[in-house]
Amino acid sequence: MFDFSNKVAIITGAAQGIGKETAKGVIQGGGKVVICDINEEIGLATKNEFGDSAYFYKIDLGDSKNIRQVIDQILKDMDHVDVLINVGGIISKSSFENISDEEWERTLRINLTGTFTTCSEIFPYFKEKGKGRIVNISSVAGKIGGGLLGTAAYASSKAGVNGLTKAIAKEGGKYGISCNAVCPSFTRTSMTTSLQEDAEKNAKVISMIPLGRAAEPVEIAQMILFFASDAASFVNGEIGDCDGGIVLD
Repeated sequence: MFDFSNKVAIITGAAQGIGKETAKGVIQGGGKVVICDINEEIGLATKNEFGDSAYFYKIDLGDSKNIRQVIDQILKDMDHVDVLINVGGIISKSSFENISDEEWERTLRINLTGTFTTCSEIFPYFKEKGKGRIVNISSVAGKIGGGLLGTAAYASSKAGVNGLTKAIAKEGGKYGISCNAVCPSFTRTSMTTSLQEDAEKNAKVISMIPLGRAAEPVEIAQMILFFASDAASFVNGEIGDCDGGIVLD
């Protein structure tokens, strides 16, 4: 358990999966969470499950204008915000030669541009405060070129998130803003349902993981929570692998 006493964290994609487990960890650590998700029904259900320590805002990570409006409204509504955690995103499973222009554009627009926009909108606020922590959820696909579930478009979007994370860390450090990223591998979430249900593909992916199993969302959340907490006070620009040993760097 990490200490989030008197902290408020904005978490995109927090209605379920890794985002929900991360939100739960912030609350267990004494903090409050702002759940941002496009799925209003599940998002509100999660907010109600967490009670008075959670708030819900509907957000469309594929719409930069909407992102800026929502983040701006949250900053107006909350007494303070201390952490931004970008979990929300989509998968792209098409092989490189079969990716359409539309799929390529949508994948990068949500995964990379969406992450840029949330960070861009909150950066001046953190700069004025003189502190702030940002955690972006990337993927091992961004380091190894896909090959698990996400392929070329997904890998490219996450490689972009890694580069963006380092750039924000480099520019934000002098203002007390840290920015780190977490790269999960195969994790049991609704996004990976198709892989879990395909016995042959599932076995192939599991064979690539030295620990010999998929991760549970709560396991990925632990690294996210570390980066988001003051326990990582001197960690900045780190692209942390939480992958069961696939990358081994």
